[in-house]
Amino acid sequence: MSHVEDELTSQPECWTRVAADAAGHAGALPAPGERVAIVGCGTSYFMAQAAAALREGAGQGETDAFAASEFPHGRSYDRVLALTRSGTTTEVLDLLGRLKGRTRTTAVTADPGTPVMSAADDVVVLDYADERSVVQTRFATTALSLLRAHLGLHTDAVVADARTALSRPLPEGLVDCTQFTFLGRGWTVGLANEAGLKMREASLSWTEAYPAMEYRHGPISITTRGTATWMLGRAPEGLADQVRATGGLWVDGGLDPLAELVRAQRLAVAVAAARGLDPDQPRHLTRSVILTP
Repeated sequence: MSHVEDELTSQPECWTRVAADAAGHAGALPAPGERVAIVGCGTSYFMAQAAAALREGAGQGETDAFAASEFPHGRSYDRVLALTRSGTTTEVLDLLGRLKGRTRTTAVTADPGTPVMSAADDVVVLDYADERSVVQTRFATTALSLLRAHLGLHTDAVVADARTALSRPLPEGLVDCTQFTFLGRGWTVGLANEAGLKMREASLSWTEAYPAMEYRHGPISITTRGTATWMLGRAPEGLADQVRATGGLWVDGGLDPLAELVRAQRLAVAVAAARGLDPDQPRHLTRSVILTP
């Protein structure tokens, strides 16, 4: 079993633990009414997109998401929340350094022995969700589960759906597809982006991701036999029938969207195996991007 496969199967336990601990981290996390920016790189950026949409949708306050390198320094925020598994990513550390003494910052990380511990004003350490794999799975979803629980949006049903996602067979013919498109709405747009990234990282697949209502505005033109379109969350009316009419495979996301992401992670590993690839050795990637001066 690869590291990434082993780690992704542990997600239900990680989510249960972080939800139980969420109240103890409340002082380090955004308070209702704060104007907040959530930042990250790669997978963490896509989790930031999902978390920002969830928080604003819950009426907790204006919340934006940015890649750490694209943070708009001309804007004013009450708190900047950084997601960083490694605690060493250059863009995140540079941003936290620029914000020091001007804006309250919080980092959610997996490694307590890294520079982010002193770079941020507050830190939440999820060391039990750390990973050996370059390809992120459980840290990202556990960090998002922490924020969902902080917002009162995590339930036992989410964990149950994750267990179902791990045990249910993938749809027939899905692994053999040559192209994959992931769709989301609201907070699940970030999850769709992350599902696409997992497929590219682990299996070198041709993948795309879009807000679901944007799919008809051009992207559906590539859909045909041998392609798959996967909806994370509730699909727009009529879209499934339109995809099936092209000959493409429609995958309906009937589970909690975060559990659907677990299914997409499994698909990435399965496609990698079918293509003779090692998902623990993704091409051109490292665990953390550390840029030299």
